[in-house]
Amino acid sequence: MVCDLDDDEPALKRLKLASGNLTVLSNGSSLTEPIVGSSRDLMARPLQSEGDKEVIGLKGVIKKVEFVRIIAEALYSLGYKKSYAHLEEESGIPLHSSAVDIFTQQILDGSWDESVATLHNIGLEDESIVKSATFLILEQKFFELLDGDKTMEALKTLRTEITPLSIHYCRVQELSSCIVSPTHCDSVGSSDLGYGRTKSRAKLLEEVQKVLPPAVIIPENRLEHLVEQVLTLQRDACIYHNSLDKEMSLYSDHHCGKDLIPSRTLQILKAHSDEVWFLQFSHNGKYLASSSNDQSAIIWEIDVNGGVSLKHRLSGHQKPVSSVSWSPDDHQLLTCGVEEVVRRWDVSSGECLQIYEKVGLGLVSCGWFPDGKWVFSGVNDKSICMWELNGKEVECCKGQRTLKISDLEITSDGKQIISKCRENALLLLDKEAKVERVIEENQTITSFSLSRDNRFLLVSLLDQEIHLWSIDGDVRLVAMYKGHKRSRFVIRSCFGGHEEAFIASGSEDSKVQRCTRNSEVYLWHRRSGELVEALSGHSGAVNCVSWNPENPHMLASGSDDHTIRIWGVNALHMKHKSAHCNGIHYCNGGT
Repeated sequence: MVCDLDDDEPALKRLKLASGNLTVLSNGSSLTEPIVGSSRDLMARPLQSEGDKEVIGLKGVIKKVEFVRIIAEALYSLGYKKSYAHLEEESGIPLHSSAVDIFTQQILDGSWDESVATLHNIGLEDESIVKSATFLILEQKFFELLDGDKTMEALKTLRTEITPLSIHYCRVQELSSCIVSPTHCDSVGSSDLGYGRTKSRAKLLEEVQKVLPPAVIIPENRLEHLVEQVLTLQRDACIYHNSLDKEMSLYSDHHCGKDLIPSRTLQILKAHSDEVWFLQFSHNGKYLASSSNDQSAIIWEIDVNGGVSLKHRLSGHQKPVSSVSWSPDDHQLLTCGVEEVVRRWDVSSGECLQIYEKVGLGLVSCGWFPDGKWVFSGVNDKSICMWELNGKEVECCKGQRTLKISDLEITSDGKQIISKCRENALLLLDKEAKVERVIEENQTITSFSLSRDNRFLLVSLLDQEIHLWSIDGDVRLVAMYKGHKRSRFVIRSCFGGHEEAFIASGSEDSKVQRCTRNSEVYLWHRRSGELVEALSGHSGAVNCVSWNPENPHMLASGSDDHTIRIWGVNALHMKHKSAHCNGIHYCNGGT
């Protein structure tokens, strides 16, 4: 018995405390009278109390009984057992019923028949729930009988108790195989329940509690889960939240200002002699690559203070460089000339390591397979070609795969290749399953990009809209962003900020401010679609943007004005000899 427990422990908890290793607590279902004696004498009775309907809070949506029970569960799980007991005593609201308390102890004691009988008397209306919980209990009974070399009793349990439940037929067949072949039983028994003896019973209880309704047994740490949900919803609803700091206070509602949005020009990079067409930060955030109509690409290096300096100018293309792509380890870079060739460069030395080409054809895009062993490119005959690093062609997918002006993406698992297959359509090709999915728009697609988690595509359209598509499961449109201008050029957009909570895009704005013609960078809050900021400074169309994946406060934009602007949240304080060293102009937050 449990009479040796401290007297300050509440009576209803004593059976539970005797188990020693039970962590998930059951709550009071609908019983008010203590239940004693055999489980055969148990009969659940609904509470006949007006308090069940009492609500609290300004909105009148919180049921007092549920609120008190959840607080009691939180106190007990935090180890404040005396406080829990006082709350239960003063409120008159039990955390759980005596029937549930006896049921949990019976499972921990291995009293399988009694626990099944008690389960039927808890007052569950859904017979399927009773069957599912019973199956778990009897399955445990079956394995423990086998562990005790009681094969005939285990067989009887299987035939007369488990099989008549008429559920989980495949699992029943697996259990039958344990009788025929005991060696096979090891693999069958190593399921999520972690079969064994004493320790497994606590695990079994956790699994049974997941099957039962939460009103019968309150889920573990329910209060913490509710509070986390509230904090997460407040953070996600804050259109300015862009902080790596995970701390949020419970003392006040969450609110951020604009000060963590990269909206100030910190540097202007002037090393290109023509329009800047493409930008991409490396995965580690230490480098920025740019490509230009001047037939060159540049690797920029970012120091520990956020300062950007020219590392290598990559020359060799005979046509404008339309795009770049970083290797998975950021040690190499691909550059693609407009309907020309793809070049592979060593980031450390700036040396060209390999040229990939198709005789008589031009390449229009470039990318890496996730393992870094293959590269791929779209070709102007609407095919996609793949090479080993040494230049050996591995595969070439013919047909309506990619258009001449095209982006090309591959998911991080290497299974899906995403390309533009028609003017208004994207093709999602699963190489392994040989399955094709298509995203169709009503307007011409000008560019697209893939989120880091591979779940979303950001699609820029000719009609001055950007669409966010979910590609995780069924393809569906989830958001639209408007406000930027696009009429003639390919304007690129990107995900960015903390947890990619923002969308950035270039624009063809032509606003006159202070006698200067300005084009803008547009920033939207991804979840709400609300325009957060329009950043002025460029004097020509802003063709491309890139957000540093490791620094949510660093954004880069490239323009027809031949410059790259680095946007941040604070002025960059650096000592330098010249204001225009290496084609770089340092700003103090101005434009």
